[in-house]
Amino acid sequence: MSKHVPVDQLTPLEAAVELARLAEEIARHDRAYYQADAPVVSDAEYDTLRQRNAAIEARFPELIGPDSPSRRVGAAPLEGFGKVRHARPMLSLDNAFSDDDVREFVGRVRRFLGLAEDKAVELVAEPKIDGLSISLRYENGVFVLGATRGDGTEGEDVTANLRSLKDLPQRLNGPAPKVLEVRGEIYMRRADFLTMNEARAAAGEKTLFANPRNAAAGSLRQLDPAITARRPLSLFCYALGEISETVAETHWEFLARLRDWGFKVNDRIRLCHGVDEALAFYHSVGEERAQLPYDIDGVVYKVDRFDWQARLGQVSRSPRWATAHKFPAEQAQTILRKIDVSVGRTGALTPFAILEPVTVGGVVVSRATLHNEDEIARKDFREGDTVIIQRAGDVIPQVVAVVADKRPPGAEPWRPKDECPICHSHAVKPEGEAIRRCTGGLTCDAQVVERLIHFASRNAFDIEGLGEKNVEFLYRTGRIHSPADIFRLEERHADWLKSQPGWGERSAQKLFDAIRARRIISLDRFIFALGIRQVGEATGRLLALNYHSAEAWRAAMRMATNRDSDEWGHLISIDQIGPSVAGDIADFFAEQHNLTAIEDLVGRLDRIDNFTAPATAESPIAGKTVVFTGSLQSLTRDEAKARAQSLGAKVAGSVSAKTDYVVAGSDAGSKLTKARDLGVTILTEEEWLELIGR
Repeated sequence: MSKHVPVDQLTPLEAAVELARLAEEIARHDRAYYQADAPVVSDAEYDTLRQRNAAIEARFPELIGPDSPSRRVGAAPLEGFGKVRHARPMLSLDNAFSDDDVREFVGRVRRFLGLAEDKAVELVAEPKIDGLSISLRYENGVFVLGATRGDGTEGEDVTANLRSLKDLPQRLNGPAPKVLEVRGEIYMRRADFLTMNEARAAAGEKTLFANPRNAAAGSLRQLDPAITARRPLSLFCYALGEISETVAETHWEFLARLRDWGFKVNDRIRLCHGVDEALAFYHSVGEERAQLPYDIDGVVYKVDRFDWQARLGQVSRSPRWATAHKFPAEQAQTILRKIDVSVGRTGALTPFAILEPVTVGGVVVSRATLHNEDEIARKDFREGDTVIIQRAGDVIPQVVAVVADKRPPGAEPWRPKDECPICHSHAVKPEGEAIRRCTGGLTCDAQVVERLIHFASRNAFDIEGLGEKNVEFLYRTGRIHSPADIFRLEERHADWLKSQPGWGERSAQKLFDAIRARRIISLDRFIFALGIRQVGEATGRLLALNYHSAEAWRAAMRMATNRDSDEWGHLISIDQIGPSVAGDIADFFAEQHNLTAIEDLVGRLDRIDNFTAPATAESPIAGKTVVFTGSLQSLTRDEAKARAQSLGAKVAGSVSAKTDYVVAGSDAGSKLTKARDLGVTILTEEEWLELIGR
């Protein structure tokens, strides 16, 4: 068994299995210690488990999962929380890393809204707190529900824990809307964090929190609200969710209303009259960052006017009206000991550096990405070099440069191998591409496992309990080889799984229940889960919106493998798809083993729900295909497309027999001519606005 193999002799698969075993065993001891107050092993035995876990993770950092014991203090806090579906999605933010990025963000806002260059774009700039996002729901001025962000659509119900926060008003001051949802950030002040860790150390606690952000997140997710109540958590509120009536015309005015109702709002937030003021604020905050009483990792800019925010809308999972300007990554020097290669789920071979461990931004880094072999050649990275590393966006370690005058004698240029390090299949680098890829496909262990991990991940089928380590374990032991096998697991291997170390009746049944709950899936998640190259969440939703049902999509994609077919023409005409993405989709459906795997999977599911854009039930254009041509007067082309998609329409880039409406502005050209030839309904801009209710 891998538990007896020395760490330096473990293979990647053995390491994954051992980490899964350690995670379960440490979690069991944590529950006994923290929840039942009845430890079953000595401190020395417990510490030995932790040390082995840390040593394996140091050697295989790519195997560190979100449920790793190294990222957890005390008993696992996630079990037992109910799920809350957000009335309005809690979106993530796009990042800006330079002043030019911020200027381009404002430029995109101007272009989307069709604003003149001399029209002021006021921005609200606020420090980006490094904490845990939260949604707070009030009804008739009384706090009734609190939820974490989760995946942006669904979070965890932490209402009972939030009630203990001194910064959270239980009842609002003065008149309030019938329904008010406020977004904010749970965080821990640095002084409180240090005091708490000192108290834990003095009390003989075996583990300390790594940083204030982790401390805040772990404290809020405790099953026992009394534990949360003893933790020094703070709250800043800064955004609007669902609301039953208009309370402000601008974000700045809304922040004033929040203060009036009794919420804590960061006193460093500023209203900036243009991008130059916003950038000046960013640099000022950056200079005082170390002196602030809490951790921040950048500045968030939001378009102030709510009507502009509504027009701008969102793209994928991020709003067009906000961005996060991140602080420069922290850097350090260390030795590049070895260049190794990992294999991703699409067969991409990604080189990475094994480093002499060094602390960067409070985190010990021993591995870092090298991006691709062209980047290695361009920057001339060699084994033995002294290199500069940084944590990009304070998250992903990367090697950025060589310290040339410290290069050791005899250091040789790195040469990529033309075979996969996992399955030894030929690895090819197509002309014009930066990535070398394994040709082993589903015969390559790395790709099969990574595809299964992707399939079960949060934004795909979201099967709780089927994370990286458990997928590795079930694949290595021969229980799952395809997505459909996941849904056969209970009927074929229930008794076996319950008898495995670290599982048992309860944990196995919990996994089976989670799998059973995902036998009904929405079409967009189904498409994304298949792991087709270039098909992310946004493209999955776009395809689902355009084809509506699983049957229609699958049939159309099979026909689209013929590049001369009408279905191929329709696929490449979909706005934001194009020939490159369409080509990868068609190539996927041209492989018989992929078609067989999909048929097998569909046969194990109860239902794939048809897809309709949210809030479009009464829309007159829901499900319709629209093409815009010519110059529009009252809104920009981007705004027109976004508005149509928000109402459930499919926006195409070319006219075909499947087009329902062509909206023709001034100077319309060949698309208008083709629409007339095909008998497609043609609308003027005014007719279009009247149809959609402006």
